[in-house]
Order: sequence, then structure tokens, then C-alpha cells
Amino acid sequence: MPRTRLTAACLAVLMTTAAAPAMAQTFQSTPVITDATQAPLALPRAQPAIPAPQDKPYPGVIQYRADITDLDRRIINVSQTIPVAGPGPLTLLYPKFLPGNHAATGPIQLISGLTVTANGQRIEWLRDTLDPYAFHLDIPAGVTSIDIAFQQLTQPDSSNWRVLMTPAMVNLQWEKAILYPAGYFSRQIQVAPSVVLPAGWKYGTALSTASQDGDVATFATTDLYTLIDSPIFAGAHYRRVDIDPSGDRVHLNILADEAKGLAATDDQLKLFENMVQQADRLFGARHFDNYQFLFALTDQMGGIGLEHHRSSENTGAPDFFTNWAKSAGDRGLLPHEYTHSWNGKFMRPADELTANHNVPTQNTLLWVYEGQTEYWGDVLAARSGLHSRDVALATLATVAAFYDEQPGRQWRALQDTNNHNLLGYRVPGQFTSWMRGTGDYYRESLLVWLDADTLIREGTNGRKSLDDFARGFFGHNDGEWAPQGYRFEDVVAALNAVYPHDWAEFLRSRLDAVGPDAKAPLAGIERGGWRLTYTDTPSAAEKSVQTGWANDFQYSLGFTLTAEKLTNIRWGGPAFEQGIGAGWSLVAVNGKTGSAEVLRDAVTAAKGTDAPIELLLKSGDRFRTVAFAYHDGLRYPRLERIEGTPDRLSDILAPRRRQTRLLPTRGEGDRVAVEGLLKSHRRL
Repeated sequence: MPRTRLTAACLAVLMTTAAAPAMAQTFQSTPVITDATQAPLALPRAQPAIPAPQDKPYPGVIQYRADITDLDRRIINVSQTIPVAGPGPLTLLYPKFLPGNHAATGPIQLISGLTVTANGQRIEWLRDTLDPYAFHLDIPAGVTSIDIAFQQLTQPDSSNWRVLMTPAMVNLQWEKAILYPAGYFSRQIQVAPSVVLPAGWKYGTALSTASQDGDVATFATTDLYTLIDSPIFAGAHYRRVDIDPSGDRVHLNILADEAKGLAATDDQLKLFENMVQQADRLFGARHFDNYQFLFALTDQMGGIGLEHHRSSENTGAPDFFTNWAKSAGDRGLLPHEYTHSWNGKFMRPADELTANHNVPTQNTLLWVYEGQTEYWGDVLAARSGLHSRDVALATLATVAAFYDEQPGRQWRALQDTNNHNLLGYRVPGQFTSWMRGTGDYYRESLLVWLDADTLIREGTNGRKSLDDFARGFFGHNDGEWAPQGYRFEDVVAALNAVYPHDWAEFLRSRLDAVGPDAKAPLAGIERGGWRLTYTDTPSAAEKSVQTGWANDFQYSLGFTLTAEKLTNIRWGGPAFEQGIGAGWSLVAVNGKTGSAEVLRDAVTAAKGTDAPIELLLKSGDRFRTVAFAYHDGLRYPRLERIEGTPDRLSDILAPRRRQTRLLPTRGEGDRVAVEGLLKSHRRL
């Protein structure tokens, strides 16, 4: 409600009581300021409007240097020299909408010490009062460039933001430590970047190194969009491995807390080479000149899996390679991020293809951007051997069970979860099974794409599959990098080019399913020849995926035991129905000191009986005894083969045995129809 209307409404209420003699004051409305440029009284000067981005070159090249040597204090020191066209207003922007975050997550709160000078004189900046990511300058006459200095105060822990600096490694994300001129497309701003490294460190990045003088690395001039899309991982313990089976363009850059963490074996590295090969066979084209996996094995830096067009930022456990069996459930990360080079970077939802990093993003198609990437990531992990068939099936079982049991679909459709990051980037909350969230447009969407894949296979008697969609939609124009935008209609048309069907209704009915009768999209599993069941004794493969299985009572009592705390209370589950929420601790089970093992034994003993399971719980200084009338035993998800049906799921997971030829040029078949749909889309 506008402020003037609100004031009038308040006056109306107050005037109805005017007869009361105690009312002696008169309230007056205040003029509403709708243009911040007209409100200089509270500011040292009037602030100008922020220029809208235009598709024209910014004059000159920005010189940029990041000094990442202050490891003990975890400070990145930045200096920039920005050419300016002449006297007058100039607005500098700090990136707000960060790639891969799908939200306004730029940590401007960590930028300090911002100082601007020209010809040795200070130029005072004015932060915009409506958009604090913008800094206004008034450039004096005779100034042709300005010098900027500031610090990025990286964090010592991951309580608010991810850790970027440790004693052994640094993750330099340019978008979190740079300012750029407003009024221009990102790709029209040229930057000459350099970085000062700790002594003796090495680094991985998709950028081209122009020169290295001691510990100063200078990179070839590039545009701001490409720079921000090309982070650096640098460290004291570093190893670079060629994993490209058809050349020397894809590398695994491994960093570790200690040198022993780099000890990947030839057999392990061969699996990553297989992944690259299987991606070539899936997409039939590449949209990069080089691709760099930046893989930090550490327990000191926050977890990350962040996609870029020619690289990805990833972390894993320090013993990822040296305790290979333990890492089984985590090996799908790199295939997922690699898939993003095609899905999300080359081909991108049109509403995420913005002019610069301060234009708001929209997320209507994250179920394609992330959901189909999640699907292909798991498929490529299986096809390459990074996941065994059993691990791949166990992974799918955990996803299927979660959504089969999820109550949040009663009020919130899958489509709305695409807005989740805009509502608060990965904000933790209570009752996540009811709230739904970020994971849904990844994993529930994965089930939708499995449904589509098996439908195509069934309808064509195995002659076609979602692989054909991937080649047509993501694999056209081999060697081209410029991102292309797509819309819902283009996804539908590309599916129809593979297999004619009412794909719009197919997708919308699953994306918009909501209400008490809405079901999880599990049809693809059964059409794939399998069904979701539960077991009380998980296999070794299932334990490697469900690493917290010993503390997991989600599908029995409806909670997870984290240390002694009852967490992840499932909405509508047995614990919830007992009035249990966050903050309760397990004290005892059936009169015995409580633990996960004692609770598992009690649930097992109660199976098939009518004996209650009694828990003594504590919250603060309160105690409660709760009796569960639950008698179905422990339940862990599993996929079970449906005998006598085609095993399409195993075929999906099987490696492709022959190389897909590079995609044809325009003028050949269905792919021409798909490309025709994409020709008119704007490019970044």
C-alpha cells in the first residue's frame, strides 16, 4: 500500500474517535518521495539514477589485481584502474546476482576499505540508498582513469558465507571481489586480470595465462562475463591431470590440504576420463576450448559444486582418493557440474540470460537447468563407472523415497520451488519436508526427466531416448560458446522432434501437481522396470549412498537422530503426530540409555508386535515420555526389479559403446527444426 494511502487510512480511523476530548494533536501527511534523486537533504549530494545496461563497448580496459597472500588474516586485497570517458557521474556496481546461485547473493557485506583516487586525489563515493550494490562517483575534469582499492574480508568459517581461504589453498571468485561500471553489458567490458600468489603456489583456471613473473600471474585480457565465469583455485599442494581421451582440453586440477591427498591412482583417473568420453557420446559436441575441473580436497574450505562454462568449482573430502570406497556416494558431483557446460551455460533459460550481474534473474526453468543436469550427472556417473550400477540404483532409491513420502506437495507445487533461492538463498528452516526447497527442482525434476526418458524409450521400442533430446537441444553448433536462451516452448518442441507427444501437458501436470491427491513422479521408475520398496537391512552400496543410515528413522518413526538430537522431523510422520518438533533430545529408549543403536534394536524388536516403543525426550529443562505405536520395523529405500518387464533403467545407466559423430550442420533432419527454434534467441 502506498504511504499516502496508508496515512489517509490511519487518519480515517483516528477521525472516527475525534469526538473523544483527549485527542488534541493533528496528524499531517508527509509528501512521499518517489525519486531518490530528488532527496538530497539527508545525503551529501543528490544521487543519480543507475544507468541501465546497454550493448555497447566500454571504452578502455580495466586493469585488475587481486593479492591473495594474506592467508593468516584471510583478506583478499584488490586494486583496479578503470578508464573513464570524462567528467561527470559514474556508477560502479558490485555483482549482485551471482552465476549459479540463481539469486541476489553477492556478499557486499564483506567488502571494506573502498577508496577511489585519481591523479593522487581522493574521489568520495556515495552508496545508492535503494540499491546498496551501487556506488556513485562524480569524476572531476581532467581525469582519464580512476584507481580503486578495497579488501574482501573472507570468512574463517561457513556460518554465513563459504570459506575461500585456508593456509593451503584459496578459491578466488572474481565476482565477489570486483567493481565494474554500470550502463554496459558484461561482455562489453574488457578486463586485464592478474593475481599475486603465495610463494611457490600453483593454480588452475580456464583463463589463459599471458605471463608469470615470480608469484604474479597475469592473464590474457578478457571480457567481464568470461572473467566472472572463470574462477581460480590456487594452492600449495596441486596436481594437474589430463583426462581428455580425445586431446588435451579437459583437465582435473586437484588441490589438497596435504600432498598425500593428491594421490589419485591411474584406475581412479581413468573413470574421470571415461566420464569425459561418455559426455562426448551423449552430447556429440563441445562448447569450450578448454575445461578445467577445480577440485579441492579439504575439510577446511566450505563445500561447493558451482558450474561455469569452461570450469567448475568443487570440493571433496581430504581422503577422496585415498579412501576410495568411502567416496562412492560423492562421485556424482563432477559429472553434474560438467553437464552444466551444455545445460545451463551454453543452453540457458532465457530469463537467466541477463545483460550484467546486477539485472535480476528469474528462475522459471530451473527444473531444466538443474533438474535435467541432475539426471545426466547421475547417468554419466554410472556410464563412466564412477558409480557402480548398485550405487546408481541406491541413489535413485533415496530420491524416490524422499519424494514419495514428502508431504509438502500438498500445498506447494514443484514449479514454485524454482523460486526458492529468490526467497532466501538456501535458507535452512524447520520442517523441510513440508516447506520444500532448493533440492526439489534438482531431484524431483530428475524423476520427471526419468519419466520422460522411459516414455520415449517405450513409445519408440527403444529406438530413441532422452539421449536424442540431449544431442539435439544441447549438442548443436559444435565449438560455439556464446550462450543461447531457451523457453518452455523450445523444450517442448525439442522433445516433440524426438518423439511426438503432448509434452506440454506431460511437463505441466508434473510441475504444477499440488494438493492432497498430488503424487511424486515415480512412473519413470516402474516404466524402467523397477519399483520402490523398503528393506530393514541396507546393502553395502545402499550404505555408501545413505551414509547416515544408522541414524536414519525417517521412514519409520519420522526423524533423524543427529548425535542425541531429533532432527528433520517429517511433517505428518509419527514423531510429528506426537507433537515433537525441533530441539528435543533422546534420553532413553524403553528404559535404556538412548542411542541410535539402542533405538534401532527397539524398532526391530517391536516389528510385528503390539508393544509400544517408549522414548524419554528432553528439551531444555522439560522431559516427556512418548510411546510410538509403530510395528513395521526399520525401513530403508531400495529399488526392486519387476520381473517380466523391460529393464530400461539398466539400459539408461549402461555406457555408450560408440562415439557419436559431431552433430550435422544445418539442413539435416530433426536437428534443423530444433536449431530453427533457437536462431531467434538473444545471446549474452
